[in-house]
Amino acid sequence: MGYLETLQSYQLATPQWVAVFFAVFLLGLAKAGIKGIGIIIVVILAFVFGEKSSTGILLPLLISADILAVTYYNKHAQWSFIKKLIPWMVIGVLVGTWTGNDISEDLFKKLMATIIIGSVILMFYFENKKAVTVPNNIWFASFSGFLAGFTTMIGNLAGPISNIYFLAMRLPKNEFIGTAAWLFFIINIFKLPFHIFVWKTINKETLVLNSIMIPLLIFGFYIGTRIVKLISNINYRRFILFVTALGGIILLLK
Repeated sequence: MGYLETLQSYQLATPQWVAVFFAVFLLGLAKAGIKGIGIIIVVILAFVFGEKSSTGILLPLLISADILAVTYYNKHAQWSFIKKLIPWMVIGVLVGTWTGNDISEDLFKKLMATIIIGSVILMFYFENKKAVTVPNNIWFASFSGFLAGFTTMIGNLAGPISNIYFLAMRLPKNEFIGTAAWLFFIINIFKLPFHIFVWKTINKETLVLNSIMIPLLIFGFYIGTRIVKLISNINYRRFILFVTALGGIILLLK
């Protein structure tokens, strides 16, 4: 099957193509540091391709955007947090692979919505908590890491969970973005073979679709880095909370 034939096989209407390209542009913004809008990307792609199929279409784009992010924000990464979370995220991915392989589309959607709404509630709790101390114990990191790994596997939805953790750790804007960039680059690479060989959601056809979106992804990342520079630390935290809540509500009403 040729390049054009592969794209035509998706049988997408013009509004669907517009929605997909908009989602890819948003992904560039998100990986540049406009956190929270990742949920909207997941929702758009789930509308167009279905909840589970969309996870395989999105993953190579996520990895491409991760490469941009770790290159741009590398010096801001806080590796102590990454080392705490990665082992538990790996376990979460493995559990997510096993439980998500045979899950129905309807249950998949409900799980995704429930995770987002629950995450938003926790995010608001930590943001409005008056105590200045942070929950820096191993149990909080373990639970956050496992849940992030599980949710990133079943729906690329670890963003809200990691946002909760990094908000709770009171990381400044650039450290927040740089640490998250490396964390998800590592875990997305780890997820790749499971999507190819177990779930079979990544194949030649999905990679062809991904290839036409890379220029728009790069453009979105460029714009995103410019926007992030204009946002103060306090407004950055508020923006994350608002957009995450909005995405959760959209998915719940789908």
